[in-house]
Amino acid sequence: MRSLLPSFRNAAFLAVVSRAQAMASLAVIVMAMAVLAGPARATEKIRFVTLEFAPFIYGENQKVAGPGRDVIAAVCAEAKLECSYDIYPWRRAQELMKSGEADGMMVIGRNPKREQWIRFSPPHFRTEYGIFVHADKDFEFTDIAQLAGFRVGVFAPSNTAIQLAGIRDEMTARGLTPIEIDGRPDDSFGFRKLAAGRIDAVYSNRDRGRQIIEAEGLEEAVRYAGGHQGIFYYAGFTRSFQRQDIIDRFDAAWRELFRRGEAQRIIESYGLEPAKLD
Repeated sequence: MRSLLPSFRNAAFLAVVSRAQAMASLAVIVMAMAVLAGPARATEKIRFVTLEFAPFIYGENQKVAGPGRDVIAAVCAEAKLECSYDIYPWRRAQELMKSGEADGMMVIGRNPKREQWIRFSPPHFRTEYGIFVHADKDFEFTDIAQLAGFRVGVFAPSNTAIQLAGIRDEMTARGLTPIEIDGRPDDSFGFRKLAAGRIDAVYSNRDRGRQIIEAEGLEEAVRYAGGHQGIFYYAGFTRSFQRQDIIDRFDAAWRELFRRGEAQRIIESYGLEPAKLD
């Protein structure tokens, strides 16, 4: 009996060592899985930023609200993405995108310069740029020649300002007296100047302009004189965002919501026009 004791002790020791090695191996596997899964879970959280741009998107009760936010939230739910939303001044929102501190933007116009750093979604909203004039002015806009010599207010820097600069260039090319552009970082300011007779017109998004007129109480002083160019608003991801699979899920979810009519119902409930998919 005494001769068997060393062998029993050795066997017990080896069993303990074997269990310890198994536990260590399991811990290594678990940690490796956590490392591999960690980044994927983190990038499922998408941060969207934008500017205050009623009636499309705005702050309400210390939260981001409006059809722009609602339709993105519906897309994120459909794509099973956890999305957050923040409003910043326009320049700051762009800085956050370019630095990678934000992943996406909402309710933005598309132009070649922005395409260099934004991957655009399918279009969400359709609206138009047009001309606002003083309510007393006998003027209905149909052609840019009517703007010869006008001083025109615009929100700048913005896609709207880029389009207005294009009008000025076209007028010069046609031998017309070009407009003088009065760009301001506060788009309400241009409407107040127009109401006071300090400028001749404002070039603005039609729906945004009408919201400003109502918010500023300018219904008796400023009116919409006619459209110039139809435009679309999009969402978009910064090109530094590496998860193409998430971008594809987001775009597919939008198309599915549009197919079911849910996206249109959200947008139309605010009195706005949804874009049509190709």
